[in-house]
Amino acid sequence: MGVGSLIIFIAMILAAGIAASVLLQTMNNLQQQAVKTGQETLREVSSGIQVTHVSGFSDGTAITQLGIFIQTTAASEPIDLSKTVIALSDSSRKVLLDYSSTCYNGSASNGLFGTVNASKLNATTFGLIVIRDIDGSCSKETPVLNDQDIAVLLVNTSKCFTDGIGSRVEVSGSIYAEYGASGYISFVTPSSLRSSIVDLQP
Repeated sequence: MGVGSLIIFIAMILAAGIAASVLLQTMNNLQQQAVKTGQETLREVSSGIQVTHVSGFSDGTAITQLGIFIQTTAASEPIDLSKTVIALSDSSRKVLLDYSSTCYNGSASNGLFGTVNASKLNATTFGLIVIRDIDGSCSKETPVLNDQDIAVLLVNTSKCFTDGIGSRVEVSGSIYAEYGASGYISFVTPSSLRSSIVDLQP
């Protein structure tokens, strides 16, 4: 009886030890998952892109190019513009645009619409001009936008929409970053497009 009771007691201790080990491992995994989820949630909530201004280039009858000024939201994580997508609609057609490194310039050396050759862009790509980049993070191959950086996304609307965007047209869209809040585009083109440069938003 004594030996049997001892065996049963030892077995109970071993079972309790195994159960405790499993519980500790499960708690550790849950803690790591909770920390990871919290970090991802904070990044999603605090990060994002904001559109500060939109200008257009007019050939006299239609807007053939758009210059979309962007920067990160306050306290945002760095945003990789090569992973960013622009969705743009003229109320009759919607296009999705990805970054093209063939249409990039590190400064607006010849004006907003004269610095890069927009003819290199098509109905699925957008270009990039860096306006302010203090730490040099927004390069041609890895255009990363961080705090206090300002960049312009260029869109060739004559390729995206037939003959560009005419007068009195409602345009809407979003700039989707890899994570965080999206930047919003919304404006109505003016009734007269005689000026070469047209302020559209805000």
